[in-house]
Amino acid sequence: MDGDFIAQEERDGTRLSWNVWPSSRLEATRIVVPIGCLYSPLKPIDQPPPLGYDPIRCNGCGAMLNPYCTVDFRTKLWTCPFCLSRNHFPPHYAENISETNLPAELIPQFTTVEYELPNRPSSGAPVFLFCLDTCLPENELDELKDSVAQTLNLLPEDALVGLITFGCHVQVHEIGFAGECHKSVAFRGTKEYTVQKVQELLFISPTPAGGQYAAGGPTQGGQPMNPGGGMPPQSSAIGRFVCPAGDGGAFAIESILDDLSKDPWPTPADQRTLRCTGAAMSVAVGLLETAAPRRGARLLCFVGGPCTVGPGLVVGKDRSEDMRSHTDIQKHHTPHLKAALKFYDGLADRASQNCHVIDVLACSLDQVGLHEMRATVDKTGGLVVLGDSFTQSVFKESLRRIFKRFPDNAPGTNAGAMQMAFAGTVEIVASRDFKIAGAVGPCCSLKKKGPYVSDSAEIGQGGTHAWSLGGVDPGTTLAVYFEISAAATASNGKGAPPGGAAQAGGMVDQFGNATGFGNATGLGLSSKRRYAQFITQYQHASGKIRLRSTTTCGPWAAAGDGPDQTAALARAFDQEAAAVLMARIAVHRTDTEDVADVLRWLDRSLIRLCAKFADYRKDEPQSFRLPHEFGLYPQFMFHLRRSQFLQLFNSSPDEAAYYRMILVRENTVNSLVMIQPTLLSYSFDGPPRAVLLDASSVRQDCILLLDTFFYVIVFHGETIAAWREQGYQNHDEHVHFKNLLMQPLADATAIMDERFPLPRYIVCDQHKSEARFLICKLNPSVTHNSTDIHAGQVIPTDDVSLKVFMEHLMKLAVES
Repeated sequence: MDGDFIAQEERDGTRLSWNVWPSSRLEATRIVVPIGCLYSPLKPIDQPPPLGYDPIRCNGCGAMLNPYCTVDFRTKLWTCPFCLSRNHFPPHYAENISETNLPAELIPQFTTVEYELPNRPSSGAPVFLFCLDTCLPENELDELKDSVAQTLNLLPEDALVGLITFGCHVQVHEIGFAGECHKSVAFRGTKEYTVQKVQELLFISPTPAGGQYAAGGPTQGGQPMNPGGGMPPQSSAIGRFVCPAGDGGAFAIESILDDLSKDPWPTPADQRTLRCTGAAMSVAVGLLETAAPRRGARLLCFVGGPCTVGPGLVVGKDRSEDMRSHTDIQKHHTPHLKAALKFYDGLADRASQNCHVIDVLACSLDQVGLHEMRATVDKTGGLVVLGDSFTQSVFKESLRRIFKRFPDNAPGTNAGAMQMAFAGTVEIVASRDFKIAGAVGPCCSLKKKGPYVSDSAEIGQGGTHAWSLGGVDPGTTLAVYFEISAAATASNGKGAPPGGAAQAGGMVDQFGNATGFGNATGLGLSSKRRYAQFITQYQHASGKIRLRSTTTCGPWAAAGDGPDQTAALARAFDQEAAAVLMARIAVHRTDTEDVADVLRWLDRSLIRLCAKFADYRKDEPQSFRLPHEFGLYPQFMFHLRRSQFLQLFNSSPDEAAYYRMILVRENTVNSLVMIQPTLLSYSFDGPPRAVLLDASSVRQDCILLLDTFFYVIVFHGETIAAWREQGYQNHDEHVHFKNLLMQPLADATAIMDERFPLPRYIVCDQHKSEARFLICKLNPSVTHNSTDIHAGQVIPTDDVSLKVFMEHLMKLAVES
């Protein structure tokens, strides 16, 4: 069954927790794990290139033509599976369609199709606005300037670029100025600036939404002129503060960076550096609103410390005031937190409404305020990188990968184009049997009410069936949650299947044959079907507007609470997707609830799930048996409870926010690696093999490779490390030992090559200090209290092991 789940993900970019759904709301509450779907809107799929025409939509519900539609080839009508409305094909379809000549949308294999809309004008090349912190040590600032200069060479020549620097004050650099010196406009760092104030102070006029000004026209003193000569009352920001990279913009920024020095404002020894991060972001958002409204743009903020002055203040300038900690937040001893959260949330809403993306790349040994700035990244679909220094490869390589491109041999207009997309929105159309409870991920609600929206349940961004994604890339994944509607319960009570009588007989394909196609999991025991369609619109990096439609279909379980229904539901359970969906809900709940309460909720949910689906005799824990479809789920929950997402010990609010921001945007595979890291063992006994994430897997004569997503660790056992120190790998007669040492290094490099952000790479030896990064992730099956201390690495901890966890789980699940 796992192969079917993976095949569905490869075909459509979707992964469901339950692939057969309970047929009533009451039965849905009994299965404990919510019904949800992990959807990757831009996942590369093996389909034809984008279709160069507008899609056909249902006149009733707005759903797009898909393979699940019933077609009458004689009358040239098609029936929508969502609302059962009958629709006429347009003339150019009706003239050519037949049983043997189907358009791409109706071919059964193409449940996901993409359109490049010809009637929508191109939005033009994207805008990239760089916002640099100059309150850095000289060596850090030099490395940052060098990285930004290299990034400019990765941009398309028609991309628009701009530069803002900030310290105690904000400097907006006029890169289109033609004089012999550099020109910039200074803003006071203690004030928040509206878009109107930015326009007034920069002396610029707003660009019409979707409009474009020609760059490179006649100028006077670097400012555009009227056709009749003379200076206009206000000029466009394009050509002054943002310019095409290939038309002198990149060169101008490089020239400014060469002369850029550390912020000169003096800082007493007992005070922090004055840094106006919030004011700089406010000015940058206002500039983008003026220069590129409703047009793809990225604001890349490079931050080297906390905001200490102006809006978005995180901590005061006096060093006597400590940075807020988890304890301070829990006890509400945070005088600046509420105002900062409100300020950054307002900035995020402004950017999201204009299709602008905010990325935060922070490098500092101290906290920088990422906890407060989280909304600016989550709501706009931005990216986040958190490192110790701008000199590290974690920052440099991650910045380069933001501008990753498709291969030159990619089909269609994707060839050589940047993988990033802009102005993404997702809308869901659902059949009447279930409703949308909400979404958790890098999204912002568009507040679109409709018949598909749940009135009772709300998870994450709820109360809508459409969300703004902002920035999108092939790895962006949204978690959508559903609830069974009362209509489905009522219809089942009368013996009719969900979806209406017209759907009771199963699917009828375009050739008039009964078919079970659409049952993505191959569980076609029931003729009942439910449908969901994900409609994603986004601006391609080329400026073209694209529309992607993904239509899913699946069966319902038979009504009732008998063993047959339970068995059908169990066979359709995807424990990997379920673990990720539960982890996203848990992370979302930590925003408003105490972590201890979230952990108790996870424990209760796991106990109820096992009590529902396990095979056991009452009050006999030794009789407890879980179906293999649920075999890994308890250990996923065990490692989730111990993970950095829910355990706040030895982490700062910024680190916790960073880990959670990454979790809620990654796909199923990457999220599972974060929850339960993968461990490979290398030895002379055979080829590399996956081993348990357990203390017993640590041996003196083997090498371990641990992938936690954020860290990639090569761990040498004590004997291996001793041989290496003695230089055996340098002798020809020990070439096999040299190969053993090199293989995990090569595999670690392969893991890091495709990951964003770049993981921290650690090579360590057993019993050395950096070995703690691996030891803390292992199941503590061998501790200082164990009787057999030779069974593996001794872990000095009082944490519960997986064995004890499972014993308590079995005991509680079988209780009467």
